[in-house]
Amino acid sequence: MDRDRDSPLTMTVESTNGRARAGVMTTARGAIPTPVFMPVGTRAAVKTLDTADLERLGPPIVLGNTYHLMERPGAELIGELGGLHAFMDWPGHVLTDSGGYQVFSLEPTISEQGATFRSVYDGSAVELSPERSVAVQELLGADIAMVLDVCTALPATPEQLRHDLDLTVRWAERSKAAHRRADQAQFGIVQGGVDPDLRAESAERTVAIGFDGYAVGGLSVGETRDDMVPALRAATALLPADRPRYFMGLGDPVGLVEAVHNGIDMFDCVLPTRLARHGTALTSEGRLNLRNLRFARDDAPIDPGFRHPLSQRYSRAYIRHLLQTNEPTAGRIITLHNLAWLADLTARMRQAIVDGRFEALRSEIWSTWAPDEEPPAG
Repeated sequence: MDRDRDSPLTMTVESTNGRARAGVMTTARGAIPTPVFMPVGTRAAVKTLDTADLERLGPPIVLGNTYHLMERPGAELIGELGGLHAFMDWPGHVLTDSGGYQVFSLEPTISEQGATFRSVYDGSAVELSPERSVAVQELLGADIAMVLDVCTALPATPEQLRHDLDLTVRWAERSKAAHRRADQAQFGIVQGGVDPDLRAESAERTVAIGFDGYAVGGLSVGETRDDMVPALRAATALLPADRPRYFMGLGDPVGLVEAVHNGIDMFDCVLPTRLARHGTALTSEGRLNLRNLRFARDDAPIDPGFRHPLSQRYSRAYIRHLLQTNEPTAGRIITLHNLAWLADLTARMRQAIVDGRFEALRSEIWSTWAPDEEPPAG
């Protein structure tokens, strides 16, 4: 059964086009139109940007990282200073992940109790249990908090997938029991690798616990799209229609349009900011590496077909010059563009769903970003 009716979050699906959904997620802080891409502010800041930049970009929600914030500066300190919203001076929504993905990249020791690992900051031993993750996120004051899960590295054996799925469910039960903040939504996470049967089982068991929303974790971690899509469909088919659905760690245009095609509402990824710091822009032509010599005398804006003020001011030639001289301003300019471009893409997907022409937009994205591939059937 789903969570009690006193949830601090509601989800209204306003229009569908196949499995694709356009909706509105509402909290006491305000409304979030979906589909929505969440910029990643790992350490309470999106790389190279400040809060004024975010206000110009206008994302309704950003993501913060539980692991890094509990290490530096510490969740207790942020809590003392009024929580993440006050700490960042950010009036919009904040979602905090559980720290699980970062922890499992550190090759931790996993037990029933939780994960033990070495700090990336000073090498000290750190323990993260489901209850500790909940407590940290409550101190941070996020609008949406994620449960701690076991993020299985792929490929994995059936035995490993089964072990990690079962442990994720038990940790989810403990996370819900530990959760106390009535003003904070809590999302469960579906695991199961690329096995559709395990994904379906994980979805059923997680929904039975009852959360305010549901995430699909452990995908887009190197598997092929042919493996990813059936696993994703198996999970979303069993998630409640009146709860938000979140695909964790997805940011490439083809991946986004396929996830929306399969009923996902929310995304996050470091891809647009990481690409920007290396000189790559997301455009209507595909990826552009602005370090390329062909842009040395190009006075066009980053993407002439994208009429956003944050993308039109500077020429490709100027940005290439900044990149060639290692000027950090280049990463900032491209980051603003990439995030604005992805926000526009999600807005276009939303409008296409409302207008009943989502498949046409899906085909357009595939032809630009994966011209040698065909979209999965169905």
